[in-house]
Amino acid sequence: EITAFFLLAVAPSSSTLAQKDNVLQPEGDETQTEGDTVTLDCLYNSSSLTTNYLFWYKQDGKNRPRFILSRFTLDEGNTADEFKERFSSRLNSTFRSVPLKIQKLHVSDSAVYYCALNSEEPVQLCIYLC
Repeated sequence: EITAFFLLAVAPSSSTLAQKDNVLQPEGDETQTEGDTVTLDCLYNSSSLTTNYLFWYKQDGKNRPRFILSRFTLDEGNTADEFKERFSSRLNSTFRSVPLKIQKLHVSDSAVYYCALNSEEPVQLCIYLC
């Protein structure tokens, strides 16, 4: 029996918008076995008094980042069709987190995953990354 191992790299912490508005992702790689489930963490800080929009993107190889999903309250948001079956996230405004859960891992899931925050309408951010 051959077991495939692969890496899921998480992008390092980055800031967006103002100094108080940022996302925090743990640095380093996740090594998992094909078929397993993994959860990638993302914490956010925002000075916005209105809705915050959180996004996850996947970048493999030298390709541009691809939109996975967006969340603005609990399960509300959008998930790209190609990711709907195995990728999910639930925004937790109490803990200010939006972890990405990937089920039944495939070798093709090996990539860098980015979490992003926008406290304004999401269209502006999506123009550049979608």
